[in-house]
Amino acid sequence: MGFWLAMGGICFLGGDPASNPRLFAVLKRAGKPHRCGAVMVRALSYLMHFAPDRPSRFQPLRSVARSSGKLLQGVMDLAAPPTCPITGAQVTGPATLSAEGWARLQFIDDPACARCATPFSVHRGDGAVCGACAASPPAYDRARAGLVYDEASEALVIRFKHSDRLDLAPLLARIAARAGADLAAPGALLTPVPLHWRRLFKRRYNQSAVLARLTARELNLGCSMRLVQRQRNTRPQQQLSADARNRNVAGAFRVPERALSLVKDTHIIVVDDVLTTGATLSAVARALKRAGAARVDALVVARVANSTSVAI
Repeated sequence: MGFWLAMGGICFLGGDPASNPRLFAVLKRAGKPHRCGAVMVRALSYLMHFAPDRPSRFQPLRSVARSSGKLLQGVMDLAAPPTCPITGAQVTGPATLSAEGWARLQFIDDPACARCATPFSVHRGDGAVCGACAASPPAYDRARAGLVYDEASEALVIRFKHSDRLDLAPLLARIAARAGADLAAPGALLTPVPLHWRRLFKRRYNQSAVLARLTARELNLGCSMRLVQRQRNTRPQQQLSADARNRNVAGAFRVPERALSLVKDTHIIVVDDVLTTGATLSAVARALKRAGAARVDALVVARVANSTSVAI
């Protein structure tokens, strides 16, 4: 019990999961076989996501907690040297890619659809949109994506999302921030795509929330975890068609009354890990615009170039 309390205290006082990513991941994995550890990790996950600002009385302890976390991470690096998540080659530190890993990533730059960030093979002019957006515009105003979602970027996203690789969060946030630099107008506010509480309890952390916090720091913008709620526990989107995805998330999100004053007349940037068909991001954007948001953009780490038969 004492071990879990000490490790949990370091994570909680030192910041959110992204502040001590490898330590939190080890704590999460180690806690699974032990009832005490599992309960501790679940409790910390909720505290980190629903109480983002630690009480001021903890402030004197936070620097000690951060130092302890860095020391433990250094010990873990010696015991298990970090490797590139794409190639498996040994690298100098966590959240680091090898030269070959970087070369495999396909960054999205111009030319791309001004509305949904689908990459174009040739330049079509400033402000050009793809055929899909021209025929059926998404509910969000603009989307930006850092990478094409392919085998290389999938190795990063899936490990971050489903394999406790929170050490990848700072790297992914920098990639997203690079893509979203032109969205970062003064006064804009970042918010994640929310998880339903049941799924959060099972997964223990919302990857979009971790990304939103770190990306907001990179862009020097504000971030709020509480602008949107997922009021219905929707089915996983992985195996659904585009139409089925739209039906699945229709009406699934709402802006709670306590957040209305923050949303009204505000430029909101919704953060997620991957854009496939845009159904989830559009559903969130519709909820924000109904609540009076002045503008809603979307920012993701990766974007599927061909959204058919993709499981994320």
